[in-house]
Amino acid sequence: MPRRLLPTLLLAVGAIHAQAAELRLMTHASFELPKPLIADFERQAGVKLTVIKAGDAGEMLNKLILTRANPIADVVYGIDNTLAAKAVKAGVLDAAPTVKTAYALPGGLAAIDYGVVTLNVDKAWFAKNKKALPRTLAELATPAYKDLFVVQNPATSSPGLAFLVATVDAMGEEAAFAWWAKLRDNGLKVAKGWSEAYYTDFSKNGGARPIVVSYATSPAAEVFYGKEKLNDAPTASLPLPGASFLQVEGAAPVKGGREPAAARRFVAWLQSAPVQKALQTGMWMYPAVPGTTLAPVFRFAPQPAGVKPVDAAKIDENAQRWVTRWTRVVIKGGR
Repeated sequence: MPRRLLPTLLLAVGAIHAQAAELRLMTHASFELPKPLIADFERQAGVKLTVIKAGDAGEMLNKLILTRANPIADVVYGIDNTLAAKAVKAGVLDAAPTVKTAYALPGGLAAIDYGVVTLNVDKAWFAKNKKALPRTLAELATPAYKDLFVVQNPATSSPGLAFLVATVDAMGEEAAFAWWAKLRDNGLKVAKGWSEAYYTDFSKNGGARPIVVSYATSPAAEVFYGKEKLNDAPTASLPLPGASFLQVEGAAPVKGGREPAAARRFVAWLQSAPVQKALQTGMWMYPAVPGTTLAPVFRFAPQPAGVKPVDAAKIDENAQRWVTRWTRVVIKGGR
């Protein structure tokens, strides 16, 4: 090749790359997919994906609402069924294309994955202390389990809110808050978020509490990330009646975003077979698209039976009031 043509060719290649549109994805802090998979999407769609991690899902939605006049993202992933109705009311989403999924979300959100928020226990702690596991939520609030339980604050944590909603939905509001008052008197520990509860307070990770609110998939993650090959999980989920919440996460284009076509393509990509496979051990959720083969390690993450989604409108109508009452009962010791 003549040397005089080389600069021209390099400039042309650079111009092609410069023309790749930026697709801005807003998501929560737990978003994690393999880089080669994301790079493949960028090549196919002709875009450069910019990932904006906005903290917890609630913080993420609040940022979308505050910036709806001048959107800071083109597509959003991670709005779940505790927040879907609020997102629809705020008018920040456009409808997304979707295939048939195990669970549906309102307002044009395409379901991408789902998980079950439930109790997790440290099996070694209970074996060492020769203590039986609680059989009901009522038993968990008795002196036998004093100072053994840590939950996340529902005002600052989506698993914490999910667990609160599960208890109210199962018991009814008055009975649920009477139970929460008993928990407080029984030495309940409240952490700001999931990471603090699981990695600081949970006895499996050096804390003093052998019961924690987490996910049904957490035992599988313990095996997957174990320093040694494990034949059994060191933790177990404990889906007591009334203690489990089915969380469904979705994605949708952001209304007024700069790249609506690429945003729709991204949502469809999240429901594709490679992504549905990868999200299992990237974000530790179950795939929403039926027929997706589960990762082998998910044999340590059986799905709790009989857990159904709580009506999104019911959550939207009552969640803030429930959180306020929870704060009064659990944090301030009121009634």
